[in-house]
Amino acid sequence: MAALTGLAALLHASGVAFAVLKYLGVAYLLWMAWSTWRHRREPIGGTDERPGSTWSVMASGVTLNLLNPKLTLFFFAFLPQFVPASAPHATSRMLLLSAVFMALTFLVFAAYGVCAGLLRERVLARPRLVERIQGFFAAAFAALGLRLAFESR
Repeated sequence: MAALTGLAALLHASGVAFAVLKYLGVAYLLWMAWSTWRHRREPIGGTDERPGSTWSVMASGVTLNLLNPKLTLFFFAFLPQFVPASAPHATSRMLLLSAVFMALTFLVFAAYGVCAGLLRERVLARPRLVERIQGFFAAAFAALGLRLAFESR
């Protein structure tokens, strides 16, 4: 939708807008790294722990995707190659391609979810493994945030 509404064009044309969005992404990645590192030794899935509401999980996912510059670049640079500007109903075609992309992404993420659900109990039964995985993710978030901070357009 951002590509269709012109946000992607604004980010491409405006260095300041791109930098603001980029540094918001950096801040979010570093916050995720710190939060993951800080909680890496806490038990996951305990009886007292309640999962977040559906809305909070969805809001977190949307925020993560909105702050991901690669997604914006995909919809701005890659997807329009398949719809000539002079084609009739170019906006409809972009919407269709976007919908196909989102449907395929949903299927892949649903498969990830099913696999994660099948492995959940085996992983949670090994606290040291969980701590190592969370430490790895914290380091990966920090590395990605730092790399993004020094990335140029």
